[in-house]
Amino acid sequence: AGLIVQFLQSLDFSLLESSEEQIKKALSSHYYRFQKSEDVSALFIALKRLRSEESIENIFYDGYKKEENILDGLWSFIETLRSVYPRETRGYTFLVGSVPQKVPSAGTYKRYMMYLRWMVRKDALDMGLWSKIAKKDLLMPLDTHTFQVSRRLGLLSRKTYDMKASIELTDTLRTFDEKDPIKYDFALYRLGQEKLV
Repeated sequence: AGLIVQFLQSLDFSLLESSEEQIKKALSSHYYRFQKSEDVSALFIALKRLRSEESIENIFYDGYKKEENILDGLWSFIETLRSVYPRETRGYTFLVGSVPQKVPSAGTYKRYMMYLRWMVRKDALDMGLWSKIAKKDLLMPLDTHTFQVSRRLGLLSRKTYDMKASIELTDTLRTFDEKDPIKYDFALYRLGQEKLV
């Protein structure tokens, strides 16, 4: 967690107001784990181009609204982001994601699910800046800590760490609160992180 915080603090998000050439120059030495500096600048340029077309909330909402399915909203966002700045490198694909062929066996898309939690829910932890997506439709931002704790507590029977596990856990949590199943995320995560379960 410390490395990502350090990396994010090194970025100047006002660059989104700059030209694409200025973005490339300013980010020429920024990299993180699997992402080269070209991948980081590609993301900034894609977000810059996106901002001139539509808000991120509206892009998610366009995919979500038909069936109130958060994954459809996510696929809409990923497809749009990849179309405004096409780039096919391993680092960029890992950073931005791709629409899976088979959803159940796909990864958990934890970073996106966490982002959606922050933007949709409003409480002491989450900002709740969006109004078009219902918190009841969010999916658990499943990481390895939450996955293991949920299995130990009997909240999750699936043995594979994937999207199907995230959906199953969310469905279980809906039995406790159908309007806000994701409110348990932080508590479950901390139980795992602190090795209390």
